[in-house]
Parts: sequence; structure tokens; C-alpha cells
Amino acid sequence: MLVDLAAALGGYLQDVFVSRFNIVVLVGLVGQALFTMRFLVQWLASERAGRSVIPFSFWLFSVGGGILLLAYSLWRRDIVFILGQGLGVFIYLRNISLLMKERRAEAAKTR
Repeated sequence: MLVDLAAALGGYLQDVFVSRFNIVVLVGLVGQALFTMRFLVQWLASERAGRSVIPFSFWLFSVGGGILLLAYSLWRRDIVFILGQGLGVFIYLRNISLLMKERRAEAAKTR
């Protein structure tokens, strides 16, 4: 019984991590890594400031990860993932636009 369970688990892991691995899965993994990095960046910035902070790089990682995950979800034909990432990318780009507008206004004040 235990041997059968170990063999089944081994077969599953072989299928998921080796047999199905291709360039598109790599794109999905890189997208997920970028998406995850934004939380690390946000957490470190907040710890340094002693308050909740969302740095500009958070939005850059969000866009990069979101676009790659959207591409991956389109390939997978997953409507839930497509809608979620598609909307997310729009929101991230809008936040970058607002931040850049704010930075331009601040730069104009200092001139």
C-alpha cells in the first residue's frame, strides 16, 4: 500500500514537474515569480518606513508578472485567470500612470 502510494506520488510529480514542462510553463513561472516579488518589495519598503508603503517597483513587478500570467492564461484558455489578470494589468498600468503624473507635478513645483 505504501509502495503504491509512493509510486503514485512519484508519477504525479514526474508528470507535473517534468513531463508537462515547456517554454509556456516557463513563461507562467517567470510571471508568477515577478508577481510574487511585488509582495516582497512592498513588505521590505513598509518595514523600512515603519508604515504601509506601496513603492513604484511594486507596480512594475505587478505589470510584468500580470502580462506574463495573462499570456500564460490565454494559452491555457482559462477564462477566470484571463479575466483576473486582464483587469489587474489595466489597474496596475493606471496606478503607474497616476504615479508618473504625480511625479511630474512635483518636479514642476521644484523648478
